[in-house]
Amino acid sequence: MTKSRDLANLAGSATGLATDSELSAAVAAIDLTNVTRIVPTDSNISVPNAPTSVSGTVANAQSSVSFVASTNNGGSTILGYTVISSPGSIKKSGTTSPIVITGLTNGTAYTFTVKAHNIAGSSAASTASSSVTPVQVVTADYLVVAGGGAGGSIAGSDLTSAGGGAGGLRSTVTATGRGGSLESALTLNLSTNYTVTVGAGGAVTAWQNAGGSGSNSVFSTITSTGGGGGGRYDGGAGVNGGCGGGGAHVSGSGGTGTTSQGYAGGNGSSTNGFGSSGGGGGAGAAGTNGSDGSNNAGGAGGAGVATSITGSSVTYAGGGGGGTTGTTAGAGGSGGGGTSADRNTNAIAGTANLGGGGGGGSHYNNTPPAGRLQAAGGSGVVILRYLTTDGTITIGAGLTGTTATDGSYKVTTITAGTGNVSWA
Repeated sequence: MTKSRDLANLAGSATGLATDSELSAAVAAIDLTNVTRIVPTDSNISVPNAPTSVSGTVANAQSSVSFVASTNNGGSTILGYTVISSPGSIKKSGTTSPIVITGLTNGTAYTFTVKAHNIAGSSAASTASSSVTPVQVVTADYLVVAGGGAGGSIAGSDLTSAGGGAGGLRSTVTATGRGGSLESALTLNLSTNYTVTVGAGGAVTAWQNAGGSGSNSVFSTITSTGGGGGGRYDGGAGVNGGCGGGGAHVSGSGGTGTTSQGYAGGNGSSTNGFGSSGGGGGAGAAGTNGSDGSNNAGGAGGAGVATSITGSSVTYAGGGGGGTTGTTAGAGGSGGGGTSADRNTNAIAGTANLGGGGGGGSHYNNTPPAGRLQAAGGSGVVILRYLTTDGTITIGAGLTGTTATDGSYKVTTITAGTGNVSWA
């Protein structure tokens, strides 16, 4: 039985009795460009018209060729399409656009045409695509976490300050910030410098000020926004950021987060006297509000986001807890958020290289006179994952980082500084 007859048996008739899976298997197994007409020449069935709008992407020894399908199937189900390169006449068949054609030579310019096939034969070739030249590239996944914000300053009797917001988080692996869609890996060229900056955590500020906001972290075109500082005592609002800082007691509003990076901070409690402040926002959840009353609890920092870019699941970018005049401190969010001060204990800083927000402060009944202090935000981190076969990374001057192996990947973790990375 001939190849053409095999296809005819699968296709059945122009009414399409074959299943999609059968047709796909036939396309994969048979060179469609060898199919000749298998219906009588006086039949109403004709070859399809040619596909249109052909274009190819640049990649390593291959190209993903997209096209608009034939608008006229000639009266019979289209069995598939074939991409043909020039030069080389390399062919690859498939049933839908795009079709990835492999076996190309890096540094050689190619154009591509596409033919459509049905049981009457092959269409004319499409108009050729524009020229593309395959090159070796690096496909880099990333996790970019900015520095977390500090807790707000304190002063005055029976007042508290809010927790700092976590640094904004952007990721291509597992999950990204604020429930956004996973981002796409970057395609990078060899022997080209790409900027990296690891954002510092926000600093503790003098009284009467909101906590310092964290600094942005950057990889190439990707920027994550520093976490907002927590609101100062006596109703200070949280600062907007990658994740928003919490609002302070009394009635301070939480700062807003950044879309696809992090959530808002919680609000401060509303009653004068005993009360507590809101927790800073996290990359995975908003900070919670502070509560009123003699047994008040500080607002918890928002939870962070877990990602497995290093090969193990690690949680990043938790918000700092809000301060309390009671004994129940605001818990730091998972992912490095610092716990707040209470009447007995100073706040805890956000964790370095997790981008956690710092805990808010407490000043209860002027005892001790200086109150319990707020804390700084944690620094951010930039993590890059790429295939070992893509090349070897160079970490440039001004950056602190290490590279490890995870199966077929290399994972580079940069923990401080500003500078460039490149691959060779």
